[in-house]
Amino acid sequence: MQKKQLLIVSKNELLIQELVQGLSTMFDVSIEGSIHVAYHRVLNLLPDTIVFDKTSYRKPSDFKNLKNFKATHFLKRAHLAIYGSPLEIKMMAKRYKDLVDEYHSTATGLEQLVSRIARTAEQHKLNYWHECFLGLFHLMNQPVLLLEKDQIVNMNDVAINTFRTSEEMLDITDIVRPDAKNTIRECLRKFAKGKHMHATTETTLRITSQKLRNARITLSKLTPKIQDTYIMLIDFMGDEYCLRDNVGSTATELENSLSMVKCMEEENFTRREKEIITLLCKGYKTKEISEALFISPKTIEKHRSSIIKRTNSDTILESIIYAINHNLVEIPKS
Repeated sequence: MQKKQLLIVSKNELLIQELVQGLSTMFDVSIEGSIHVAYHRVLNLLPDTIVFDKTSYRKPSDFKNLKNFKATHFLKRAHLAIYGSPLEIKMMAKRYKDLVDEYHSTATGLEQLVSRIARTAEQHKLNYWHECFLGLFHLMNQPVLLLEKDQIVNMNDVAINTFRTSEEMLDITDIVRPDAKNTIRECLRKFAKGKHMHATTETTLRITSQKLRNARITLSKLTPKIQDTYIMLIDFMGDEYCLRDNVGSTATELENSLSMVKCMEEENFTRREKEIITLLCKGYKTKEISEALFISPKTIEKHRSSIIKRTNSDTILESIIYAINHNLVEIPKS
């Protein structure tokens, strides 16, 4: 299950420590010591919950933009909690009224603060962005599925009508031919574990128990994290046809089913990139690669950047690990 986002705006190390320890299994926690910086960061972070520690900020001007902050379109559904002394809470409750969702007094202790924030998060299973997405995805005029691994967690109205099914259907293999179930499971497993955010391929889907249609499938992750939620968009190609039971009648179709060739196209290295990453896998340094391939260190750095970008990695080490795990380079056994 995808973690929610928590932003803590505080300078109190003890408070921060307690919140991180108590909520890190439920939230990805971000911390800001400056309210000014926090106002700008939330627009990129889009947190589900924001905790402001009033005890860290004494000037009234520290909170002068709170009204505008909460009124920002992107943050209307963020849960805003204030932590402060009983007197501060009394004053803020009178001044800000409905802008703040929850007040926590220093008199109740940090353990209760952690417990109440966790309980509030449990009560809100879907965040604002999932709700927005689901609202849009039901309006799309093509079949769209929302997946976690190979499990369907939601589908739009067009998909329900197309596959003549109900919302009780939970497995993606329910809409593929019986002989392609293992193939699609493996395809989705590789996509979930890979670093690429998008993939496109073609396969054959069952629109009824005995009818098939060829389709182009686009997979897109909603976050870069492994095994998080992602969507499947379906574009049908050609007319429907009947599923034939005689042996060998669908052999060609099965060979082409969800081959993932298109998914891998962007991963293929150029010849020079393959030479460089192979040497990197063997532990060669830039100077040693330069001497072995007779190219300048500057050229090697350009290829390294290209390799990192091609594998959607943050560092060359990640690219090396990714290339080895996905058999993109051949490493001779010693």
